[in-house]
Amino acid sequence: MPIFEFKCIKCNEFFEILIMRKDETVAMQCPSCGSEEFERVLSSTGYAMGSGGKTNRGVKSQTKTCSSGSCTTYDIPGPTR
Repeated sequence: MPIFEFKCIKCNEFFEILIMRKDETVAMQCPSCGSEEFERVLSSTGYAMGSGGKTNRGVKSQTKTCSSGSCTTYDIPGPTR
């Protein structure tokens, strides 16, 4: 059940549309002004992980230069396989 986020071009309002099934018909219009002119935006994400202990490792990142420019690797705390 993905939630898609949009920004209305007419009134600059941000809104979300929940899609339950891929064959579902959904009204694609701004809930504030009713405009059908909008653009999809990349939603921000947030998360919290940990065992509840006093140790908080947090996310670590490492950036290296590679042939395509730069590459970043993220080490996210949590269980491993």
